[in-house]
Amino acid sequence: MTEKVLRWIETYPVALILTALAVRAIFLLANGLDLIGDEAYYWDWSRRPDWCYYSKPPMVAWLIGLSTWLLGDYTVAVRMPTLVLGTVFLWFFYATARAFYGGRGGALALLLILATPINVLANFLMTIDPPLYCFWIIAIYHLRRALFDGQARAWLWAGCASAAALLSKQAALALPAMLLIFLVTDSQRRHLLKREFLLYLLPILVAAVPILWWNQQHDWVMFGHSRSHFGNHEPVPIGKHVQWARDFLLYQILLISPGIFVLLLLSSLQAVFKFGELGAEQRFLLLMGPALLLGVLLLSFLQKAQGNWPMPFYFTGLILLAGERAAGYWRRSFKYALAFGYLMVITTYALPILLQAFNLQNTALDPTKRFKSWRELAIDVHFERLISVPSVEDTFLLALGHRYLASELAFYLPDHPRTYRFETSGEVSSQYEVWPGPVEYIGKNGFVIAEQTRDSLPPVLTTAFERFRFLAEIANPDRPGAKYYLYLGENLKFWPDPVSPGLTHKDAHVTSDN
Repeated sequence: MTEKVLRWIETYPVALILTALAVRAIFLLANGLDLIGDEAYYWDWSRRPDWCYYSKPPMVAWLIGLSTWLLGDYTVAVRMPTLVLGTVFLWFFYATARAFYGGRGGALALLLILATPINVLANFLMTIDPPLYCFWIIAIYHLRRALFDGQARAWLWAGCASAAALLSKQAALALPAMLLIFLVTDSQRRHLLKREFLLYLLPILVAAVPILWWNQQHDWVMFGHSRSHFGNHEPVPIGKHVQWARDFLLYQILLISPGIFVLLLLSSLQAVFKFGELGAEQRFLLLMGPALLLGVLLLSFLQKAQGNWPMPFYFTGLILLAGERAAGYWRRSFKYALAFGYLMVITTYALPILLQAFNLQNTALDPTKRFKSWRELAIDVHFERLISVPSVEDTFLLALGHRYLASELAFYLPDHPRTYRFETSGEVSSQYEVWPGPVEYIGKNGFVIAEQTRDSLPPVLTTAFERFRFLAEIANPDRPGAKYYLYLGENLKFWPDPVSPGLTHKDAHVTSDN
């Protein structure tokens, strides 16, 4: 890495950030990949704005709703917020690193974050993570200003950013928790607990109120879902623990890149062992990220951990690593780690072209398979709908199976019908079970899509319609040989409540008020 490159980045950081924005915009517009299941699911949330949802706070739905309100219900419109959030993230990430380690540290940190494949995905897939990452780093920036520059107003700004992060994902609760640990362990700043920390907490508490109120109204469903991610509900053999840890570690290596991950891990471990010798700024960076990362790595040995859980914990770790490199450490290994990281990033951007060039599309080696097939399925379903009824207007769609089936068809069918899901287990396992059923469609027709034949469908569902008939078999483009079965239910008489399977027929459905 030449001094010339670093000096250029120090002088023109905005030019580098705008270049990254341009590359991301071109990829977003040109890749042709369908929404993944979670993106379509959150889009369906956005059609019913609320203060919280089954598994997550509302920010992702609000942002998608705003974007599609402005641009329409298109794939690009759903993903457009990632460009804005990612660009804002890059600027505050650079500004935070510069505040800690000067212009050289900021330049090195920018090079690091741009060399991670997760930075490609987080600026392409509109899930809960892009807003979390953006607001997380904004909070870190303002906490840096508040703690080490003495800017009083920065406490409130940091609180607002943390509140926005909390509205994005529950993991943001780690921000005030780790800040509290830092203040308790820093004798020179412990006095800030009396007033400034409370000012910081105020916006977070305000943001938490509607989330708590919504959950109180919905049997604390989000908390129950979050709790289900932790612990093992039955004894697990040691081999399974090893497999969990191996898979989680592989996920981190692929998302961060091998060299950068190893350097960051070594840097974090060194900082932990020398915690008492670190300056206050380094302790802050360690606690606000790497310490949490090490905790999740340990957790992955005890239970199954999701690969994206620790992603925001890398940010201050990367800044800490950039500061060490600016001080003269990791010279050769840093260069090789960056080179391999950028190779992975370029490969990620070029993946659609490479898969086509080597005839690997839709094979076991195609990681983009999950982005495909939904549009094709929607075309086949819509054709059968059009030939079965005079007009699909004022009809609804009901899916049996995974929530992605409901949400993807809702998005890719051209009329974006109101879509529902029938959960045969009787459990609340998605937002579709939180929402009321299609009681507004009583007396109207609905299309039912499932992987089951007519004989395997729940009788309480088929008898809910005056007439229920088979329409067509539709190939499952994602699973060769598998089929979907499409049915038409005519004149919905009542809505059976699958979440209450123990009730009598009379009590287990909602009828119209007429």
